[in-house]
Amino acid sequence: MPVRYPRPLRPGDRVGVTSPSSGVDEKLRERLRVAVRDVEARGFEVVLGQCMDGSGHVSAPAAARADELMSLLTDPDVGAVVPPWGGELAIDLLPLLDWDRLRVAEPTWLVGFSDLSTVITPLTLLTGTATVHGNNLMDTPYRTPDGLVSWLDIVSAPRGHRFTQIPPGRHRSTGWDDYAVQPEVREHALDAPGAWTRLDGSGDLEVEGRLIGGCIETLCNLTGTGYLDVSGFARTEAAGGLLVYVEAAGDDAFTICRNLHGMRLAGFFDAANAVLVGRTSAPGAPSLSQHQAVLDALGPLNVPIIADVECGHVPPYMPIVNGAHGRLVHTAMRSELTQTLV
Repeated sequence: MPVRYPRPLRPGDRVGVTSPSSGVDEKLRERLRVAVRDVEARGFEVVLGQCMDGSGHVSAPAAARADELMSLLTDPDVGAVVPPWGGELAIDLLPLLDWDRLRVAEPTWLVGFSDLSTVITPLTLLTGTATVHGNNLMDTPYRTPDGLVSWLDIVSAPRGHRFTQIPPGRHRSTGWDDYAVQPEVREHALDAPGAWTRLDGSGDLEVEGRLIGGCIETLCNLTGTGYLDVSGFARTEAAGGLLVYVEAAGDDAFTICRNLHGMRLAGFFDAANAVLVGRTSAPGAPSLSQHQAVLDALGPLNVPIIADVECGHVPPYMPIVNGAHGRLVHTAMRSELTQTLV
């Protein structure tokens, strides 16, 4: 099946908000209201779901979360669905979602990252629907740095739209803002310099492929299942190969190394023309850094590996569209990722 792009959102369209994983604690609800108002300021109507409870590790029982997500994704009046953030156990939704129904329903944008990779990546692989691996709702009020775009820009773009993102050159080195104390915060403390890093060697790079990927700690649990058949997706949708991106949320270098080895052995990277690796603040070890962990596991692929890309848990965020055609350029003078919604 060809990649299916949801229709672009226009003022007056509805954006659904639900928590397929973790909900929002009461002390953080003001930040939620700030984020909702920012989406409304773009002219959209926000529909707030019932699965939002933040008192535990999930927002509601799995069946309720699955039902609400299905309802929003198949509602023709809802143009996009975005969670407040990720969490830990979105994996329990997968057998409860009606994948056959999602294949034939009018496609709806699903946005998110971290634990939401558990849902958005299978949604693209199993139904052909493009999804946005990008800043969640609670991140939306932050000012988008020059060179990057917001998920709101992407879901408003028409099929065929092409956009290029470049690294801003700075990132946040430590910590997170306390939304309970500063619910209106809009500026990331981008206090450290940083550029993309080629791990496999040197030289200028220009490579293309269809984009797919997500969070290592969540996707590694789906390898070997029908929910993560990247090779099958490549055969039907990416005759020219893939640009695969991965990012470590917080696991140490040994765990990431093992997980990436397992994903490689399961065929996750078989069709990769190149691999993009998100910048991470996850710990290394005295004998193995995060960069070395990636190279140890993915070096046998013999494809370019570009690390420290803004597609992970270290702000700022560079949204990537699962299913889009990508063109990656990395030279001594410039680094950029161009995505085309075709």
